[in-house]
Amino acid sequence: MKAPQPFQYQGSKRILAPLILRYLPGKMKRLIEPFAGSAAISLACATEGRAGEYWLNDYNQPLAGLLSLIINRPEEISEHYARIWRDNDADPLEHYYRVREDFNCVRDPKLFLYLLARCVKGSVRYNADGLFNQSPDKRRLGTHPATMKQNIMAVSSLLRGRSIITSQDYRDILASARPSDVVYMDPPYQGVCGERDSRYYSGITSDDFVAALDQLNTRDIQYVVSYDGHLGARSYGEQLPAYLGLTLLEVEAGRSSQATLLGRDEQTVESLYISRNLASELNIKPARLSRTAPLDDGQLHFLAIK
Repeated sequence: MKAPQPFQYQGSKRILAPLILRYLPGKMKRLIEPFAGSAAISLACATEGRAGEYWLNDYNQPLAGLLSLIINRPEEISEHYARIWRDNDADPLEHYYRVREDFNCVRDPKLFLYLLARCVKGSVRYNADGLFNQSPDKRRLGTHPATMKQNIMAVSSLLRGRSIITSQDYRDILASARPSDVVYMDPPYQGVCGERDSRYYSGITSDDFVAALDQLNTRDIQYVVSYDGHLGARSYGEQLPAYLGLTLLEVEAGRSSQATLLGRDEQTVESLYISRNLASELNIKPARLSRTAPLDDGQLHFLAIK
């Protein structure tokens, strides 16, 4: 069964989700995503019934607000999207820019859904003043309201009554994690955002993130991290330090959309790090993987119910 996804979001792990789920426990009391984005991993887990509860956090407040509306007030957000999806009396580009201006004034999550549906590559970008400045995709008008409502209702059905949605610093979320939790993290890549990530107005430092992982180790909390990698010969950043004791899986994710547009044969390889306690429990060894590879018999026990 395919997981529903109401909006595209650049960097989403929707395509890699089936592979990532192989390296999570078969059953979890609660899955935490401190960098939720489009909540692709939680939605994939919920589709398979893998966790009892979900904690979705994103420092981007309108995005966290949008996730809350989709999950808890699906009819309201669906109807609002249908009203503003297309203004028949206005040029589609002018309509987009008007909605973008309104969003920058009031930060309404309901307006944010329309911008995500129409902006280039689902790529969220803010300027130094914190204003959303991504351009519209001139080739399309965004998801049709009927399809959008269908996706929204499916997400709500999966996560309503089972989710916490917050907008806090990731370190606060990790500090509140319990030993029974499993944490999946997809922070901004090194070498892409530096000290500032245009999705959040500010970046995260590598030293702070490594220290947070070290604390999770100390508290014996299981986690999985999508972090660095490379595109062709270009690296996203340095590997996480060896003293954390993580198991590294390199995932061949295929050609990026940008490489395809430029006619280049550059393959994206993403790194997936498994915490020491989780790797030991599931007997995970370092490997090079392809997202299209079938699940072999030696991996089936990863999905066994504990």
